Amino acid sequence: MADLIPASNVELMTSSGVPGMMQKIRPQWQAKSLIQRVNRLLAVDPSSACQRLFNAAIHDLREKIVIAGSDIAREAAEQFKLPPIRKDEDIEDYPTAKLIDLAYRMGLLTRPEWRRVCRSYEIRRDLEHEDDEYEAGIEDCVYIFSTCIEVILSADPVNLLKIVDVKEIVEQGTQVSAGEELLSDFERAPQPRQLEILKFLVSIALDKKQSDIIQQNAFTFLNSLRARSANQVLVNVANEFQSRIGRNGLDERHARVATACGAMPYLKQSARRELFVAYCDRLDEVGTSWGGYDQHGDLLRKFRELGGFAACPEPPKNEILRWMVLTFIGTRGGRTSYGNIRHVFYSNTAAPLISDIFGEEAAVIKEPLLALRQDETIAKRIDNQHIARRFEQLVDLVED
Repeated sequence: MADLIPASNVELMTSSGVPGMMQKIRPQWQAKSLIQRVNRLLAVDPSSACQRLFNAAIHDLREKIVIAGSDIAREAAEQFKLPPIRKDEDIEDYPTAKLIDLAYRMGLLTRPEWRRVCRSYEIRRDLEHEDDEYEAGIEDCVYIFSTCIEVILSADPVNLLKIVDVKEIVEQGTQVSAGEELLSDFERAPQPRQLEILKFLVSIALDKKQSDIIQQNAFTFLNSLRARSANQVLVNVANEFQSRIGRNGLDERHARVATACGAMPYLKQSARRELFVAYCDRLDEVGTSWGGYDQHGDLLRKFRELGGFAACPEPPKNEILRWMVLTFIGTRGGRTSYGNIRHVFYSNTAAPLISDIFGEEAAVIKEPLLALRQDETIAKRIDNQHIARRFEQLVDLVED
């Protein structure tokens, strides 16, 4: 790769800010002879400096994979059909292109970072085989320098979250929650490690032998980690749940934990349908009249704990939606026992909870809600202007 970039371009390398980028490299790499050599070469041979910096970045990536664990690397390689890994030494001999893919599959690189590193590898390969069809430009080396430093060499050493780290926090005798650093570590953890942690937390949350505070801590962690979990991990957790419930059916306890960790929508529809049909029957028992206000609150909060409309199959999704609409819009009003005039009688307990549910799940229920204008009972009620106004409040929630 020597002499690929003319010496006259050394000034361009300097003006492009590359020397300043070098200051972003982690201190432990700054002290290594390889980086010191890159700094010296920048002033005389940018091409050689570029190649050596890329080599340093790949070496750093190998170290991070080893630290993350050969067990995780082995699972990722097997899952994504990469060259097999049986021991740490296999990582040392891993081909560069496959090593970049492995780091991505293990969660050590994000997808945008992976694309940048792959492109840098392609550029370096083109530079090494430069011919009449490809002429190196100063932008090539600048791209490699910025990518290797910003994505790899400036990034902190990998701090792979372990189950024991989570276990120590959850099993404290006080109420705890997941901090931002832990959440960030979990999000960047490879999928096999995410799965291990979620399975551990699920087992604790469902273990009646654990104290209430420990079960609640596990439940809280699951809620916090849900948004940081990979979709494939949630699918695998759902498979674990399906094995747990077997043919016994999905009870509310399991559904609550499945919702907390994000696995509920991935469970079989037959299992979810049975649970929500029983819930719908309970709604019918209580009724939509304002007189059931003392039971409406618990019922609606339970619906959210079970996963809401996103987890509810059809049927009974539309039946539950209709119940909520009738409960919210209420019935024609009149004079209260206190002598006041109310245009509409409705459950004050249910109304704000239904508003929250509709606002949160607008995308799921918008079309079936609009279709309920044609429902005979609802159409008859919204002939009244005051009740019609309440129905339009629900429409506004889903359309906004």
